[in-house]
Amino acid sequence: MRFTGMAVLDLVLYCLAALALLLGFFRTGPAFVRERKSFAGSAAVAAVAIHTLQLYTLIFSPHGMDLGFFNTASLVGWLVALIALTTFLRPHFENLGIVLFPLAGISVVLAETFPGDRLLVPGNDWPLDAHIILSLIAYSLLSVAALQALLIAVQEYRLRRHVPGGVWSALPPLQIMERFLFQLLATGFILLTLALFTGLIFVKNLFAQHLVHKTVLSLLAWLVFAILLWGRWRFGWRGRTAIRWTLGGFVVLMLAYFGSKLVLELILGRHWNLLS
Repeated sequence: MRFTGMAVLDLVLYCLAALALLLGFFRTGPAFVRERKSFAGSAAVAAVAIHTLQLYTLIFSPHGMDLGFFNTASLVGWLVALIALTTFLRPHFENLGIVLFPLAGISVVLAETFPGDRLLVPGNDWPLDAHIILSLIAYSLLSVAALQALLIAVQEYRLRRHVPGGVWSALPPLQIMERFLFQLLATGFILLTLALFTGLIFVKNLFAQHLVHKTVLSLLAWLVFAILLWGRWRFGWRGRTAIRWTLGGFVVLMLAYFGSKLVLELILGRHWNLLS
């Protein structure tokens, strides 16, 4: 077990970025909004830069990539932080970073504290690399979509109970929030489709690598998101229906991506690899 100062610094920077965004919920005024957004963006960029270096040292080696449980979680945290940074280009949606940035920081600390010892992926197999990259980006986007669904659930609850806006008034109107949710879902679904397609073609020995259950759960999650997007297009699904399907699909996908790795790597201690 190790615990480096760089990981702690990264967590601090991520938390400072989130704190700057959080303050925007409690104070108003254009000047303050610009200042806290500028500070949050700077801190987040610095944190992502350090996170990138940490990932490089943790994952890459001359023999391949170590994508053990905590390394993979840190890689997802890095992708989620990048997605959170892109939301700075859209007014008000940068507030997703209040939750996403600290999670990214925690993922770095965990990866440094519990380093992996399994070289899972060869370094010169581009089809497999493409499958992994597509899978992780899809999961990251759909994770952000799940958070967006939770925020919409809070908004809907407050509207139904006629609760005054308060700090939640800093969020965009419900219709805009739902539109952004389905943009995330559509993009994540396309990437998930490509990831499944490349996985079924290029990943060999699914049974030997204990990947059958992961594939089945991923296909089930794909089906859930497909039904949700079809329901949105055909019947205009929104509100609680969209929230339930989004969270249901995300839970299944989380079990596929991390549930299987948790059981096989951390509980059963299986050290299989994809190098053969």
